[in-house]
Amino acid sequence: MPPRGPSRGAVLVTRPEPGAQETAARLAAMGWGAVLAPALILAPRPFAPPPRAQALLLPSRAAARALPPLPLPVLAVGPGTAEAARAQGFAQVEAAGGDGASLAAHCAARLDPAAGPLLLAVGQGYSLELAARLRAAGFRVIRRVVYAAREAEALPPAARAALQGSETSHALFFSPRSAACSVRLIREAGLGGQARGMTALAISPRVAAVLAELPWKAIRVAPRPDQDHLLELLDTP
Repeated sequence: MPPRGPSRGAVLVTRPEPGAQETAARLAAMGWGAVLAPALILAPRPFAPPPRAQALLLPSRAAARALPPLPLPVLAVGPGTAEAARAQGFAQVEAAGGDGASLAAHCAARLDPAAGPLLLAVGQGYSLELAARLRAAGFRVIRRVVYAAREAEALPPAARAALQGSETSHALFFSPRSAACSVRLIREAGLGGQARGMTALAISPRVAAVLAELPWKAIRVAPRPDQDHLLELLDTP
């Protein structure tokens, strides 16, 4: 990545906290400024581990951060979630390729359905498709909601001012739900037209499909569904 230096411009960051601050630090190291506009607000939910499971599945960093360390092997959706799990104190952690399909395939390759159920830690309303994939592969899945995400009610004042002043050249989007919420907040603020001067960077094609509702200068999709590849799009002409 380019070294730290003068700001190359400002980037709208729609990721929830605490991830938004992490992304802002990454942007600063690349020479970009960050305008934070988290579309979702995360809150942990009470968690009681099941009496038995052969492995813990973490489909997001938020799920990793919501849990205490458990004495289970961890299969994380991607390297970023694996890093968050290790920081949380989990010892035995493997990473899949960055999305639910790769995590399900990783489980099928590494685990035996006969060895016991899988504990899937999720946000409220999330990872239903992943649970269905795993069950179709013969696994028993114990799905536990460990955090909830509510939608922000309005753009932060600093983000609204930055959009009004055409200060942001790019916007980062990390999930279909947060992208849909961001689109709604931008429209409700009367700033939909400002998208014409911005490039939207989406972590996956599903996210890009949601973003198509605004008239962006361009929409680009990360070649792999993780933050590293998403940030690399900032260097795309």
